[in-house]
Amino acid sequence: MAIKRITGALSLLLALASQPVMAGNLDVLLSGIFPDKQATYIGYESIEREDIPATSAVERKYLIVDFRFESEPPQEQLQANVHRVCMALLKDRELIRSLSDSGYDMVAVAFDRKSQFDCL
Repeated sequence: MAIKRITGALSLLLALASQPVMAGNLDVLLSGIFPDKQATYIGYESIEREDIPATSAVERKYLIVDFRFESEPPQEQLQANVHRVCMALLKDRELIRSLSDSGYDMVAVAFDRKSQFDCL
């Protein structure tokens, strides 16, 4: 089950990077996750780790989707917010497929510059 989730997340990331239309769809999807302005979507960044060999089983290419809070939520709410973002991404099968086809291994969610949370 975890392998299917990882594969799905990778597919999503790959699709986004390779197709500009997908990127636009990603922006639309992510900007609507927190309609109550609990968190604001500010963009995404594609990361490719050049220091990891392409033949390695370790993730080389991943996507970071970035949000900012107007005021820091309680720590117990943070996990719920990560889950909310990850589930919105994973439910979009076309986006996941596109990301996977583009070579993405993982999607991470960030709410600040200090930490990232992986979607599995």
